[in-house]
Amino acid sequence: MSEISSSDRMRAIAIACLVEPGTAGIAELIAERGHEEVLGLCSARPRGAHVAGRIDSDDVPRMVAEMSRRGVRVVLPGETEYPGQLLDLPEPPLALWIKGPLDLRATALRSVAVVGARACTPYGERATAQLAGGLAGDGWAVVSGGAFGIDAAAHRAALGADGPTVAVLACGVDVAYPRAHDALLCRIADSGIVVSELPPGSQPLKHRFLARNRVIAALSRGTVVVEAARRSGAVATATRALEIGRVVMAVPGPITSMASAGTNRLLHEQVARAVTDSSEVVALLLGDEPVPQPHAGLPAEAVRVLESLPHSGARRVESVAQEVSIGEAACLAYLGLLEVSGLAGRRATGWRRTG
Repeated sequence: MSEISSSDRMRAIAIACLVEPGTAGIAELIAERGHEEVLGLCSARPRGAHVAGRIDSDDVPRMVAEMSRRGVRVVLPGETEYPGQLLDLPEPPLALWIKGPLDLRATALRSVAVVGARACTPYGERATAQLAGGLAGDGWAVVSGGAFGIDAAAHRAALGADGPTVAVLACGVDVAYPRAHDALLCRIADSGIVVSELPPGSQPLKHRFLARNRVIAALSRGTVVVEAARRSGAVATATRALEIGRVVMAVPGPITSMASAGTNRLLHEQVARAVTDSSEVVALLLGDEPVPQPHAGLPAEAVRVLESLPHSGARRVESVAQEVSIGEAACLAYLGLLEVSGLAGRRATGWRRTG
């Protein structure tokens, strides 16, 4: 999407509020007819076709401003924070509502989806904790769906490792679903990212979970399925990941466990690669690619700032600035550059390396 006027931007957000996620052909229709005409067409649809009921386009600026006051921002395709890899989908999100301090685009460049059964076993929970914790500790963002079971275990392991995690929701970012995960989602929003293509107030309807799964698959460099039944949302996520050329991995499980029937099937059909820990995941994701040189292209002072950051824990801006012998404002600017480059991340207690 090329740069658009502020009025067309509001129309684009209104269209995203009216069209169900995954609806094909909308982007092409906008390119052909323009935002104003497409908004009129969408507004004339039956109520059942709308995401959050009918919306008056005049209300969109007020809604965006209110969400901004609540720490929620909205980004559109082509804007800086919108992850380019989502455009690999035949029906990419028309808008993303984001809550959290991290930059979604930068975070997604080094991310892994960890998904699985809601009714997971103790084996699956332990395997997830080990794998997701290892990934987060090594600076990889753990992406999941915020659900019970494997999703929650993955998010908690990443938070426990003081690493980045992203929860992709099938409802509005202001809706706690499941309700029991209200505190968990708040923790994720405090240090990571909660994101949805659905507008605020949207409820988690059944078909929206399948649409959400495609975003999880596209947002990440690869998908790991820990436990899953043969027909499940996690297997559907792996299928979408495979369709758009992502690496698909699975944790082998006991042949006596129905919770591992789907993962073992993925391995048997050679759709997924077997992994047992985070190092194997990273090896498959990086493949034979040369290890990137994190200092390439960075100003000398930015390199010194990076080298002063810890791999675990965090340091405050004033401490880093004092060590590097630069002003706090300059230090913060370099930290921002490192964050956009995927090399540093902000935590509640300060900054740390993520690369």
